[in-house]
Amino acid sequence: MQLVVLGLNHRSAPVNVRELFSFDKTEMVEALNHVYEHENVAECVLLSTCNRTELYAVLEDVAEPKQFMLDLLKHLKGAEQWEVDGNWFFLYEGTELMRHVFNVAASLDSLVLGEGQILSQLKMAYITAYSRGLTGPVFNIIFQRAISVGKKVRTVTGIANTPVSVSYAAVNLAEDCLEKPLSEAKVLILGAGEMSELTATHLQAKGVKSIFVSNRTYHKAQALAKRFGGEAVNFNEYIEQAKEADILITSTGAPHYIIDTESAEKIAEGRKHNPIVMIDIAVPRDIDPEVAQVEGVYLFNIDALESVVEANKAQRAKEAEKAKPIIEQAVEEIEQKLQYLSVRPMMVLLRDKAERTRKRELHRAMAKLPEADEKTRKIMDNMSRMIIRKLLREPMIRFGEIAGKEEEQDYWKLFHDMFDLEKEK
Repeated sequence: MQLVVLGLNHRSAPVNVRELFSFDKTEMVEALNHVYEHENVAECVLLSTCNRTELYAVLEDVAEPKQFMLDLLKHLKGAEQWEVDGNWFFLYEGTELMRHVFNVAASLDSLVLGEGQILSQLKMAYITAYSRGLTGPVFNIIFQRAISVGKKVRTVTGIANTPVSVSYAAVNLAEDCLEKPLSEAKVLILGAGEMSELTATHLQAKGVKSIFVSNRTYHKAQALAKRFGGEAVNFNEYIEQAKEADILITSTGAPHYIIDTESAEKIAEGRKHNPIVMIDIAVPRDIDPEVAQVEGVYLFNIDALESVVEANKAQRAKEAEKAKPIIEQAVEEIEQKLQYLSVRPMMVLLRDKAERTRKRELHRAMAKLPEADEKTRKIMDNMSRMIIRKLLREPMIRFGEIAGKEEEQDYWKLFHDMFDLEKEK
């Protein structure tokens, strides 16, 4: 038995290569249906995200596992004719596979350390394979434990507690500065590009219900506002709208300041000096730094946010160190379980034969004691069970000790011959 994972991710291959081997949900289901065509594959799980594709397999011994797995992946992708550079792919076997999947589940192997999406993606990949009968005793143990390890790491460490994207940091900063719950705040977003969309996503996730979007191209403002149940504002009216906002976030890409001290003073005056939080995540900047001097305005720019993000990344890296002992302990425990699996069939054969013998002899003994009451019968039954348990205890312990070792096969042959187990199958 070989435990193997072949994969490529953001560290091993560029995006144009990763795209070639990406599977959407429909493609993944179709691909898994083809696994049954390969007799050497006992179990299989396929994980595919925007940053990684990984094919996990339990193989019946193959001579060149990397080439076999690469050919298998190409077959599942319907790309047997492709010439592929194997250097883009990594291969882990045995213990390293276990360590890798635990690191993936704990998001220690992610592009953004501590991101939460990968755990649900791994869980879905496992469930998809499990529902098609492609996982067995080995991967059921490994992937179920990986999912629990991922949850534990997020619970007992602070790996996911600090924002590591500018847009998310902006939202957290705005929340900290407000004197009211974020869910009650009115937010005006200037710009309708990717950063504005990400910011709106984080705002909505935090419970913000009132979002206004303004952009020089009005239909883009309408499209973004519609996505988040907000309202679009004409670009020449954003100053007036800002007077109603508690938070103003800018990301327009304009080559000059769109809010200077004069316009900031108009906004502050219109708010009767109720504070407004202005967050400038644009490069070049949308808001004149002098606006920070206007009473009632809290201004933060991209530099302030990026310094927060870098500090948070360092904090996540520090918290990630706390996850390593958790993972190593899980690896050790799973190794012990998997070693036991290899000798379990022998244990079952021996135990079953012993149980059949016990029942047969107990039945004969009870036939000679027709006057025995129920209490006596229970005593005899329990006594015979304990005799069998004690007789088998040492062999079972020894089986566990030699599992996975060179002498395992010698023990298999010895016990088969000694107890005539093959005839009992």
